[in-house]
This record gives sequence, C-alpha cells and structure tokens, in this order.
Amino acid sequence: MTIRGLPLLNFGFDTQSRTPLDSGISDSGSPSYDDETTVKRWYHYIPVCVVVLLILAPHPSLLFMLVDFHLLTMDQYLVFGIHLFVTYALTFLAFSSLIVCIARDPGPIVIPQPVGSSDADDSLNFTEALMTSSEDYDQHSGWCRKCWSPRPERAHHCQMCGRCVLKMDHHCPWLANKCIGHRTYPAFIHFLTCITLLALYIAVVSIFALKYAFTNPLGVNEVTPMHELGLAFAGIVISLVIGPFLLYHFYLISTNQTTLENVTPFMILRDLPPLPHGNHFLSDPPLEAELSSAQRRLVKDAHGYIRLYDLGWRKNWFQNFGWVHKKTLLFRLFFGGSSMGDGKHFPRNPKSDELLARLAKELVNSEDPHS
Repeated sequence: MTIRGLPLLNFGFDTQSRTPLDSGISDSGSPSYDDETTVKRWYHYIPVCVVVLLILAPHPSLLFMLVDFHLLTMDQYLVFGIHLFVTYALTFLAFSSLIVCIARDPGPIVIPQPVGSSDADDSLNFTEALMTSSEDYDQHSGWCRKCWSPRPERAHHCQMCGRCVLKMDHHCPWLANKCIGHRTYPAFIHFLTCITLLALYIAVVSIFALKYAFTNPLGVNEVTPMHELGLAFAGIVISLVIGPFLLYHFYLISTNQTTLENVTPFMILRDLPPLPHGNHFLSDPPLEAELSSAQRRLVKDAHGYIRLYDLGWRKNWFQNFGWVHKKTLLFRLFFGGSSMGDGKHFPRNPKSDELLARLAKELVNSEDPHS
C-alpha cells in the first residue's frame, strides 16, 4: 500500500528528489491512506463512465419494447412484470458489484506493528521491517524492492498503481484504473456474470419479440422492430465479448490460478526449491534471462501441469467464493463479497513440491556445459 503515492516504508526522503517527505501524513501524525483520491486523474474514470453508459444505454429502447409489445400488443401483464423485474434486478446487482470493485481496496499489504509498539509511531525502520517479514510470512514470501514492503505469496507489484496487491489478478483500466485482487475478485466475477446474463436476457427477449413482428407485420408498431433489432444485436455482441472472458475466469477459478499466474509461466521459478549441487551457472532461484531455449521450453511445459494451488475444483471454488454463515452467502449473491482467508497464506497442492523439485533437477541437467 502506498501513502498518497509514496512507498509504505520510507526513510524520511523522497527516493528521487531526496527531499523530506512531509506529504501523506495527517495532522494527527498518522499516515493517510487516501491515495486513490490523490493519484487518480479525471481521465482515469472515462472508461468506467463508458461501462456505465453501455449498461444504461439499452434501457430506453427496452422499456419502449416491453410496453409496446407485451402491454399494448399482447396484453401480457405478468410477462411484462417478470421481464421488468429480471432486467432491473440484474442491472442493480451489476452496479452493486461494480461499486465494490471501484470503492474497495483490492488487497493492501499492511505491515503489522511489532509487539509493544505505540500507535503513535506508525513508521518502521529497515531492521524492524525485515524482522516483521521473516516472522509473519512463510518461506514463499519475499520483499518487494519497488515499494519496500513485504510481499506475501501470490502478491504482485502493480506498475500502474505503484504498490503491491494481495493475490493480484490483473490491472483493469475499465474499472477506474484499479487492480483486481484478493478483496475484489469475487465482486469482479459477480459483475461479469451479471453483465453477461443481462445481455443474454435482453437478446433473447428481443429476438422473440422480433420474431413475432416478422410473422405479424400488421399487428405491431412499425417502430418497435427497430428497437428489437438493435437490442438483439447489442445483447449478442456484449455476450460474445464478455462471455468468453467470464468463461476464462471460470477456468482460472476451477484450477485456482490468477490471470498473472496463468499467462506468466516463468513465475514458478521463484517457487523452485534449492537447485541441486553441480557445475551450473544458474542463480538460486533461476532468473528467466539466464535460461537457455531448452530450459525455457522445460519451464513452459511444466507450467501446464504444475498447479501450485490447485486443490480440486470444489475446494478451489470454495476458496474464492465460500461462505461461513448464511449472512455471508447473502453478500455473495448481492455483490460478490471477497475471497476467503487473509490473502497472505494459501494451501498448496500436495504434489507441487515434488513436481517443482523435478523441474529444478531437469533445469540443471539441461544446462549447456559450454555456456
């Protein structure tokens, strides 16, 4: 997490100008975490305004079609009420999860205070920070040298946000230029699901109404088929655009991967065990730039079957959307909620350690002795 665009850990000087850091600290002496309102610019919100406009744009035509076709033409008052309820229920749920994605922090890296420290002293020196990292995070944790904060497993540094995010999935410019992480990923999936279902529903309703207009051209308003055609086209296009993206994330959830973990095969290098002793020149853990073409192929092939956090699709879905109480289930249905756990520690696939050890051995054996 950053403090008004500055690193969470600072040593009293700006890293570029070497001037004292007096911004980002409130009058009470405690750091202010309102970085989103100071870093964001007005043009960062243009894409999300376009998203809102695309959600609301079909509704005037939809209301005209429902009133003219189901009420005035077919006298289907119950069907009209059902279509109206489903459409605006999905719209309301989509906006609920959209607000959560924009307003909620995706996953802050909060450094716990040492035992016995006072609340007034909110800064940690370098030694205390290193001690905190080693004690509070497991062996797969690291240290981010860009924002100077502990980096738990599955956390990544976002260049656009200038901070690390717990279980970062990706940076989304369409949602107010924010990251999708541990605390917003279920809401993001909820939003995609509602948008896809809404587009499909509008498309199906419009296609049935358009079919009636073609078979009964004299019994309908001559303007209504134009609205039905436009709604059907828009619904199909949005479904074809958002639907495959949603199915891709269903696959990621079923295999317990993030987008970054899925598209970046060399990320597993940092999880390798110590390399076997021998005559090799690889770092420990190896760096991507050090690998030969044969070693890079080994890593890419291993990325297809080494799923570090895959516990089976049932446990994977529960880890992302599980609930403990009935009230939390209501939150999941209402706006998606947040993922289970603290976002810092994740159970691992019991077979992953053996597969990683095998990959480490193969990387050493495949190294060119003359390189």
